Amino acid sequence: MKTETLTAKTTHTPKPKWLRVKLPTGKKYTELRGLVDKYNLHTICTSGSCPNMGECWGEGTATFMILGNICTRSCGFCGVQTGRPETVDWAEPEKVARSIKIMKIKHAVLTSVDRDDLPDMGSILWAETVQAVRRLNPNTTMETLIPDFQGIEKHIDRIVKVMPEVVSHNMETVRRLTREVRIQAKYDQSLGVLKYLKQAGVRRTKSGIMLGLGETEEEVKQTMLDLREAEVDIVTIGQYLQPSKKHLPVKEFITPDQFKIYEEYGKQIGFRHVESGALVRSSYKAHKHID
Repeated sequence: MKTETLTAKTTHTPKPKWLRVKLPTGKKYTELRGLVDKYNLHTICTSGSCPNMGECWGEGTATFMILGNICTRSCGFCGVQTGRPETVDWAEPEKVARSIKIMKIKHAVLTSVDRDDLPDMGSILWAETVQAVRRLNPNTTMETLIPDFQGIEKHIDRIVKVMPEVVSHNMETVRRLTREVRIQAKYDQSLGVLKYLKQAGVRRTKSGIMLGLGETEEEVKQTMLDLREAEVDIVTIGQYLQPSKKHLPVKEFITPDQFKIYEEYGKQIGFRHVESGALVRSSYKAHKHID
């Protein structure tokens, strides 16, 4: 097998018909859309133009990003701005908690940029946000999609201590492509974080990968096996879509039949939940993953 270097290209590959997205509809979506606009609330769902926004909002699930919108890492797949982040807003936990209360969110997903510039890598504000959400929204369940915190256990322990219902950390891609796709991240370090979370007592751990960057079926299945060996409970598998011409190109659009193969394989090797499809993203059907 020939190994290719992933570099951004200006050529445009038309999207296949299975990537067409229906416009969001429904009473719950309309209600939440109105609240977001009225109170100028920030969710990844809107800022990231998530294709599943209507479905998730209709089920009372939304994703919020903390620690600003500038990341210290420059991953080749990610559309988040890279650079020098702003000062930490220590009022953010209360703001996020109030937003969730206003939107009457049943299940909240929290994520963040990487903050390698901070001594605690943002883990203290992470923990405070979970606590604030619980305080103002005692009936809301949570998933935290965390960075790797460079694998430093004392930072990871802050997440374990506040014990969200689900703790997630994404592998993003297969071992061979990690260096080019994630740049500063390490495949084994991410596996180590997930394994540490489970051994520390987290009830549900979760990870996600995206396809279409040049990986093989064998590599995808090996990544899934690696996740199971790390005792990960839930996996999401979706199609990579190039955010801009500056980002890594799409090498292949994975067919629905191939996604189904990965879904069945994931069930065979013991994942509690497998979400596998072109439009699947990290928080897709997240509310079901606490069951």
